[in-house]
Amino acid sequence: MVLELDTLYVGNYLTAFPISVLDAVSLRDAVGFMARRGIGNLIVSADDGEPLGILTERDVLKQIVEKYIFPDIELSKMILTPFLKITPDTSVQRASELIISQKARLLVFTDSDKLVGIITPSDLLRAFRKTYVAPTLDEVVSKNVCHMAYDESILDVCKVMYEKRIGSVIVDGKDPGHGMFTERDLVFDVLNNKVQLGESIELYSSFPLITAKDGILANEAASIMALHHIKRLALTDNEKITGVVTVRDIVDAYQSGSPQIKNY
Repeated sequence: MVLELDTLYVGNYLTAFPISVLDAVSLRDAVGFMARRGIGNLIVSADDGEPLGILTERDVLKQIVEKYIFPDIELSKMILTPFLKITPDTSVQRASELIISQKARLLVFTDSDKLVGIITPSDLLRAFRKTYVAPTLDEVVSKNVCHMAYDESILDVCKVMYEKRIGSVIVDGKDPGHGMFTERDLVFDVLNNKVQLGESIELYSSFPLITAKDGILANEAASIMALHHIKRLALTDNEKITGVVTVRDIVDAYQSGSPQIKNY
């Protein structure tokens, strides 16, 4: 079923009953919770249930880089990612604009100020894939591709990701071929399994690298990412990696007025 953009509302695509934890919970317990549930955003609440902020994979990365260890601290001691409040009747287009322009997470509240859900870039992408438009990615894809050797330490790679403000690096393997190490790999595979930060990234990166041809349209990239359950896709031209596109980039393409091809 193909839908028009003006028929898409947050209430139809939000993740209902979002998971939250109290701010007295330790970062280590929160990371374990995120890994077990397979989520990258965890709502942190006060004793009365009022949301205080959102713990993200980037927040966890920041703690690692600043402390050089996986610190055993309470979430109340951290600066969490802020959120904006929207209602279920907010358009998907407007929600996309807020996520990109404000760089904030979105929580969905009813008019009575009751929390009913969270809307993430992946949720928005699921909505946009039901439309008849297919934006190009030329204006949003990152061409600043960072390569790291397979034997680099996890901590050193985290430092590079944090300094360059990127969520992943291309891993050059010992055999011909590439992989990828992401913030999610750090949270799910490294920290959740109590891996030492001095170990190399080789065993905790995804091999082989999932790629698509440079010039692919947004809806095509979104379909590949959904098929492989990934949030970052490397683009290639003549087998050379030319860029990396993320779920957030694709949302940006849909909301920013990037050139679009209509698919009827």
